[in-house]
Amino acid sequence: MDINDQTFIVTEGASGLGETTVGALHERGAHVTNPDQVAHAVQVAAQQPGPLAGVVNCAGIGIAKTVIGKDGPPPPDDFLRVLNTNLAAASRERGVIINTASAAAFDGRMGQAAHAASKGGVVSMTLPIARELTRDGIRLVTIAPGLFLTPMMGTLPAAARDSLGGQVPFPSRLGEPSEYAALALHIVENQMIKGEVVRRDGALRMAAK
Repeated sequence: MDINDQTFIVTEGASGLGETTVGALHERGAHVTNPDQVAHAVQVAAQQPGPLAGVVNCAGIGIAKTVIGKDGPPPPDDFLRVLNTNLAAASRERGVIINTASAAAFDGRMGQAAHAASKGGVVSMTLPIARELTRDGIRLVTIAPGLFLTPMMGTLPAAARDSLGGQVPFPSRLGEPSEYAALALHIVENQMIKGEVVRRDGALRMAAK
C-alpha cells in the first residue's frame, strides 16, 4: 500500500508505541489522527485530505496481580477492566488493521492473568476476523511485542528495567518504540502479510515469575 496522503487512526497515539508509530507514518506522508475516542477519530479522519486507510491499535493496560493474593482474590472489576480495554481496543473500525497483543499472550508470568487473558483474546481473534474481512479487501495483522521501553515501563527503577532487558536473548535490552513502528509500517506496505501474529520480542520466553 502506498501510504502517502492516506489517513490512519492510531489509538493511544500520544505516548509510547503509538506516538512513535504516528511519527513514522507522518514521515512517510500519511495523515494521522489520534484522539482517545475512535468514533471521534473517524470523524476527524473524514476531514483529512486522504481517505481513511488503516487503524493501528496501540491502546492497552496491564495490572500485576495474582489470582489469589495475600488478602484473597483481587477485585473482579480490575480483571474485567483489563479485558474490556485490551479486547475492545483491538476490534474497532476499518482499513488495514494492526492490533497489539503481547508476548504475555503466550507465556504470561505470575500476576499477569488478566493481561495474558486479554492479549490472548487479541491473538485468538486475529485469524477469524482476518478471514471475515477478506470479502471487503481489509487486512488484519497482530503484533505481539515483548518488553518495550514504554511509559509504563519507564515508571520502574533503572535497575529493574536493566534486569528485565537482560532477560531478552538478543538484543539483550528493552525494545525501542521505533522498532514497533518499523514493523507496523512494513505491515501497512506489505499486502502479503495478513491474518498473522508477529512476535517482536528478541526470542524472549518469559519465566514463571
